[in-house]
Amino acid sequence: MQVDTDDELNQWVELLRSPNLDERLVAIKSLQHLGDEAAVYPLISALQDESTVVQKLAVTTLWELASPVAVAPLIDCLDSADEEIRSEALAALGELVTQDDLLTLLDALRRDDVNVQLSVLILLRKIHDVQALPYILPFFESENAQLREAAVTTLCYLNQVKTCPPVLVLLSDPAEVVRRAAALTLGHLADDQVVPLLCQALTTDSDWQVRRNVAKSLALHAATEAIPALGKALQDEHWQVRKFAAQALQNVADDSVLPDLVQGLSDEYPDVRRDAAIALGNLGNPSVLNSLQQTLDDPDVDVRIYTQRAMQKLQASRQELPNV
Repeated sequence: MQVDTDDELNQWVELLRSPNLDERLVAIKSLQHLGDEAAVYPLISALQDESTVVQKLAVTTLWELASPVAVAPLIDCLDSADEEIRSEALAALGELVTQDDLLTLLDALRRDDVNVQLSVLILLRKIHDVQALPYILPFFESENAQLREAAVTTLCYLNQVKTCPPVLVLLSDPAEVVRRAAALTLGHLADDQVVPLLCQALTTDSDWQVRRNVAKSLALHAATEAIPALGKALQDEHWQVRKFAAQALQNVADDSVLPDLVQGLSDEYPDVRRDAAIALGNLGNPSVLNSLQQTLDDPDVDVRIYTQRAMQKLQASRQELPNV
């Protein structure tokens, strides 16, 4: 016997209006199981239920139904007093928003609610539209460090943005989380001041995570003017900074940093030793072959492998040179 799905749907939709919480919970769970798109509008109404449990289940069910009609109502959930509802709504919107929702998101960004603004800044990263830039820029000067961080992170997701002078000052922001985000974003920008600012931060910033992120960005820029700062960073007190400085020097280096890279072969952390060996191989100076030879018995297998590769590269380049 075939069940009339319309009758079943109407049964649960009607029960969703019950004054009894248990009945509403049964109704919304049944609608979730049924998976009928015709339930979208009743579920949107359930987002205003007095019970946060019902609200969260409504968010989850709308997420599963994946109807574009639910995007705007779910954006409204981003200002919920309940953190779980905000988190669930953000997760749902992360899959549901499309380019068609850009104007809706930008309109929501104007709301005077930190939770909504933070969430929308995150969601704009999925759309990548440069039209969002004028709406993001004011958040660089927000009194809220979370908003400044979110805004500068979102910037690097926008297509076609190559220069953005207002973001440069955030590399000296008083909040460490903002400087960390700015350091990464500057790796994707081409302002004339970017590399000099990154070099300064690499050697002076008090936060090791900022210095690490700066080294990552300098690897993307591959600018010869960064070589002295990267060489100095090979002596940094934190191993991750040394590691990413060595990685950056794999792309751009000269003999001025050769002693620092050789010293990196005896670093206490194998990641640093490995990346120093790779950089030495790329540098192409056969004078370091003896130093690399001593690393062939390194206790770390990756270090041994990449040391051998570096030596083979140097030996091959030496054979290609006349009178060597």
